[in-house]
Amino acid sequence: MYVIGLTGGIGAGKSEAARIFAELGVPVVDVDVISRRLTAAGQPLVARIGEAFGREYVTADGAMDRGKIRDRIFSSDADRRLLESILHPAIHTEAIKELESYNQAPYQILAIPLFFESNRYEGIVNRTLLIDCVEENQISRVVNRNGFTEKMVRSIIAAQASRSFRRALANDIIDNNGSIEELEQKVQQIHEKFIQACAVSE
Repeated sequence: MYVIGLTGGIGAGKSEAARIFAELGVPVVDVDVISRRLTAAGQPLVARIGEAFGREYVTADGAMDRGKIRDRIFSSDADRRLLESILHPAIHTEAIKELESYNQAPYQILAIPLFFESNRYEGIVNRTLLIDCVEENQISRVVNRNGFTEKMVRSIIAAQASRSFRRALANDIIDNNGSIEELEQKVQQIHEKFIQACAVSE
């Protein structure tokens, strides 16, 4: 099982890159998708979140209120760590299950925004691919895509590892300051590199 850890700061284009890899036929396990699934209506983790933070952080239909939780955890490191202690072990378990189900593929993508902030997936990932862009692009993309305020985006960026830290640790880097078409070309190129590397290692 050869796993590429796909990571990047908010707004850098990690999810768009993951989509392109999926279109190329590469299995993609996305921890954000798993997180949303585990915090949907009726999921057991939602009850634990309600107990830890209060019922006002659970919607009427029984899902985690992502907006309210986001506002709270990015104004308190302690609350962010508390939420992570509830979510991350369960997400990790589900991610491993999904990866094992695709273990016949030449390689897989594990999309995880906070890869370098934690050692939770170090023993699973064979190589890391960082999607990166300048901070101004991060901010404008998230403001336009999610409707967040610039202040909120900057607080999220501040809670993540710095660009220089991620760039120093990543095995491969795609700079994503251009168009979608340019990103598609770069992903295609590195996909071919990964396929060749996996063929050599067999």
